[in-house]
Amino acid sequence: MNDTSLFEKAVEFAMLAHSGVFRRGKTIPYIVHPLEAAIIVSTIAEDQELMSAAVLHDTVEDTSVTLEDIKREFGERVSTIVDILTDRYDPSHAALDPPIAWHMRKADSLDRISRAPREAQIVVLGDKLSNMRAIARDAEKNGDFLWSTFKSGSREALGWYYMGLAEALRNINDLAQYREFKDLTTKWFAGI
Repeated sequence: MNDTSLFEKAVEFAMLAHSGVFRRGKTIPYIVHPLEAAIIVSTIAEDQELMSAAVLHDTVEDTSVTLEDIKREFGERVSTIVDILTDRYDPSHAALDPPIAWHMRKADSLDRISRAPREAQIVVLGDKLSNMRAIARDAEKNGDFLWSTFKSGSREALGWYYMGLAEALRNINDLAQYREFKDLTTKWFAGI
């Protein structure tokens, strides 16, 4: 039987960090998303550090948690993977229109993801497949209203990013989870 203490610690840490936060425009506690990302990762690799990175992936970007906190609590490997998944805020972009600043952050993210090692790309896939499943569910239910809830500002911009993710993750196209991600991305964003 595998020791799951690191993952259990990561779940508790992430639950505390995201406490009281809900998914944008929903009544679903935010922690549901990192937990789903970790579950997806667990279907690919029985690796406590990868599953921990998945459940922690938004803590640095969306809470007061720092990469140093992650490194101290969970080690170098987990913090390195979380760092790859963390959007970089560039103060020089503060004066830009929000959709332009968003596009620049996401272009940087796509570059980092495309060069990331396989293990980090697996965690990215867990995150993005969870997001894409939610997008597909919400698009079926809410139609075009859904696209206005994203920071990207439009379906076209979000499609550019998700199609870019499918390309950035192409090195893990041997995984069924990648193929699901690619199929959903293509269904909702190809040709827009």
